[in-house]
Amino acid sequence: MYRSHNCGELNASNINTEVTLAGWVQKSRDKGFMNWVDLRDRYGITQLLFNDKTDTLIFEKAKTLGREFVIQVEGKVIERESKNPNIPTGDIEIFVTKLTILNESLTPPFIIEDKTDGGEDVRMKYRYLDIRRNPVKENLLFRHKVAMEVRKYLSDLDFCEVETPYLIKSTPEGARDFVVPSRMNEGQFYALPQSPQTFKQLLMVGGMDKYFQIVKCFRDEDLRADRQPEFTQIDCEMAFVEQEDILNVFEGLTRHLLKEIKGIEVEKFPRITYDYAMKTYGNDKPDIRFGMEFGELNEFAQHKDFPVFNTAELVVGIAVPGAGNYTRKEIDGLIDWVKRPQVGASGMVYAKCNDDGTYKSSVDKFYDQDDLGQWAKITGAKPGDMIFVLSGPANKTRAQLSALRMELATRLGLRNPDVFAPLWVIDFPLLELDEESGRYHAMHHPFTSPKPEDMALLETEPGKVRANAYDMVLNGNEIGGGSIRIHDKATQQLMFKYLGFTEEEAKAQFGFLMDAFQFGAPPHGGLAFGLDRLVAILGGQETIRDFIAFPKNNSGRDVMIDAPATIDDAQLKELHIKIDSI
Repeated sequence: MYRSHNCGELNASNINTEVTLAGWVQKSRDKGFMNWVDLRDRYGITQLLFNDKTDTLIFEKAKTLGREFVIQVEGKVIERESKNPNIPTGDIEIFVTKLTILNESLTPPFIIEDKTDGGEDVRMKYRYLDIRRNPVKENLLFRHKVAMEVRKYLSDLDFCEVETPYLIKSTPEGARDFVVPSRMNEGQFYALPQSPQTFKQLLMVGGMDKYFQIVKCFRDEDLRADRQPEFTQIDCEMAFVEQEDILNVFEGLTRHLLKEIKGIEVEKFPRITYDYAMKTYGNDKPDIRFGMEFGELNEFAQHKDFPVFNTAELVVGIAVPGAGNYTRKEIDGLIDWVKRPQVGASGMVYAKCNDDGTYKSSVDKFYDQDDLGQWAKITGAKPGDMIFVLSGPANKTRAQLSALRMELATRLGLRNPDVFAPLWVIDFPLLELDEESGRYHAMHHPFTSPKPEDMALLETEPGKVRANAYDMVLNGNEIGGGSIRIHDKATQQLMFKYLGFTEEEAKAQFGFLMDAFQFGAPPHGGLAFGLDRLVAILGGQETIRDFIAFPKNNSGRDVMIDAPATIDDAQLKELHIKIDSI
């Protein structure tokens, strides 16, 4: 064996034990006639002692060790004279009697310690070295722990983990597919799945009843700082269920994870409708760890001679707690912030709520104290608070104020990563109108069932039809979403019709699913969690990249292996592909 123990398990109870350890050299300290080396593996650090007076050859060999050399040592566990209470092995050290260098190392391009001198680009290029650092290593172990708890919880409820294929047919699911050429079928392509949606529905037709899979999904879309072209879902489906059944099961899963992973007990999750979320928070994934709920001010803002408000579809504000002492410079900075292209507001009105119950506003010449008092009442502002008001087209203005709300919460320290506030958002619209094309498209996907009571509206007012769909939101992030599915051919055909598919197009794209529905498809529905984001939030962060072993950068590149890359002409010819020069 290369080791009898790992580098994190030895303690005072092992004193006088002969042991064999193996790992990487973290650092060494040469004190002349004695040399101490910190040996590291996944489990921890153990201090090694080399003494010139007892074995000169081993001592001289130890002096040649560099950072990240891979070594094996044999020796006796002894008590440390200078103990280190900050590590589990801090009471002992190993008096080394044999040293074997298993592999030498070049000088690493950055220091492999918790606080490193390596920038993100360098660390991504040498990701295998970055994984040796505790922050990355602990994130990956944390992800493993979450995944194991998910498997345990679902398996205990009789869910069966079933693998579905990666080489599938391209289907419209909201983003571009990654496509894979087929050598054996000239001019034809597979697609990598954006989700296993149709396959999990087919598993329900197949009678599997309760399915789950921790599965890779792929979307060829423009990337943001916290989006990856390949990501992982906890994909789930159940037969013979209604919405309430699914909400109960997966609320239970989330409550289980919070308890087992974080030691936090959470009561029943609040439920709000999509319309309420948009009206109150400006988005469909609200962070409810703090207040600052929207107050619509049209009634008390459009009766005076202020054209900016009078011509607006919506005038809406929020009360910012304790911000009444903001300086003019701070307020101007926030006005500049909302006017950035990323937010897009044309300006912002403010009103200070003074401690004496009076108000001071940037629009005092148009609004008196009674008007401003109504603003305070509607937004819930108290003395010492500040009211910020935006106006314009309703949807656009709500999105702008939502962005401001989140920015202010971050600045005020209201987004505590150790506080968890889950909720359900329900009653989404079934369809969204694309103003450019004039066509409706599915807000979730084309297999989502309408609310039964809204079916009649499909013919007359399709934009008002609610979906039998739901999202789970945690700390301002959508961590899961799903729906009750359409399970009969007639309704699915009707859905395709309103999405603009011809009968031929629907058959070409989804004929296999429509055929399956004719063989006794049960009522079914499901939900998929985004594992990467769920793990990041449970880990107290919002950046998923830190919880992925080998992530890609914002351009979708793996800079470590230099992918994507060109392929040689022979491969291209074999795949019947010709690349045109640009």
